Amino acid sequence: MTPSSTWRGGAAAITIAAALLVTGCADDTEPTLTSSRSNPSMFTNPVVRTDAPDPQAIQVGDTWYLFHTNSEGRNVPVLTSADLVDWTEAGDALPALPDWADAGKTWAPEAIQLAPDRFLLYYTVAGRESGRQCVGRAVASSPQGPYRDDSTGPLICQAELGGAIDASPFRDTDGSLWLLWKNDGNAIGVDTWLWSQRLADDGLTLVGEPTKLLKQTEPWEGTLIEGPFFHRQDGRLYLFFAANAYDRAEYAEGYAVCESPTGPCVKAAENPILRSTEAASGPGHASMVVKDGRTWLLYHAWPPGQEGSVDPGRQTWLDEVAWVDGKPVVKGPTGGPQPRP
Repeated sequence: MTPSSTWRGGAAAITIAAALLVTGCADDTEPTLTSSRSNPSMFTNPVVRTDAPDPQAIQVGDTWYLFHTNSEGRNVPVLTSADLVDWTEAGDALPALPDWADAGKTWAPEAIQLAPDRFLLYYTVAGRESGRQCVGRAVASSPQGPYRDDSTGPLICQAELGGAIDASPFRDTDGSLWLLWKNDGNAIGVDTWLWSQRLADDGLTLVGEPTKLLKQTEPWEGTLIEGPFFHRQDGRLYLFFAANAYDRAEYAEGYAVCESPTGPCVKAAENPILRSTEAASGPGHASMVVKDGRTWLLYHAWPPGQEGSVDPGRQTWLDEVAWVDGKPVVKGPTGGPQPRP
């Protein structure tokens, strides 16, 4: 994962804008977040057409809030939607970084609701003292923020292991809170492990000792695994993760089944379950949402042949997950119309 690129749009002439409105196309004066389709019951990927890597979304009331890696001068861009398809920009969820952090590398934010008026945001940021990426935490009274981090230092850093990135909170069925993350070993040429550790009830501190869950072991994973998140389905605990280089078509998504949040975890033999197609390249760093009993995967991907490009960059995609004999089967990446969630 790397910082997001900056989108730039040019002003359009009034006559061109009018023509585009007539034809149902987007005006260049605004970022095209979603595609417009004549059939309101259908949608076509990507659901966010600007650079929006490492997406994660939570639902509060009737609204979805999507957070992603830094973009356009915003530390943590936040978007809102009523249906997971049509997204609207809603500003910067983390407008100010703590004193111990440097701007420019605020990656992979994920939020969780702990109470009606208490939301926690975990994010990766450049730690000034360590010179490595570290994990911070911030608090807000509303889902879109502003979140504030009043800490005097990182929650997790692991500088000797390359840094710490990709933090993902998880509330288990027994009410316990957990945090997953990756040590950024590929930054210094060492193994990349996925770690878990219990969080205190307020979500601000860690309890006990961290546990190593998985590292890169399979050929498709290349030199790293990252972007972990937990999901329980029918009582089983699944650990999803991305692997390989983020700017290559080989980047893909896999999963493991764990006995508990501290493991042990066993990788699926059928990995990867989400890989490049003619529609999208390098899909991964996903998160999972459930709407009306159906499970969906939010993830980023490149337009084919544009891996590593700054425009449009990594767009956000949405595809359904089917559960077949206890195994998640991702129906994607899709490039054609499909029913909305």
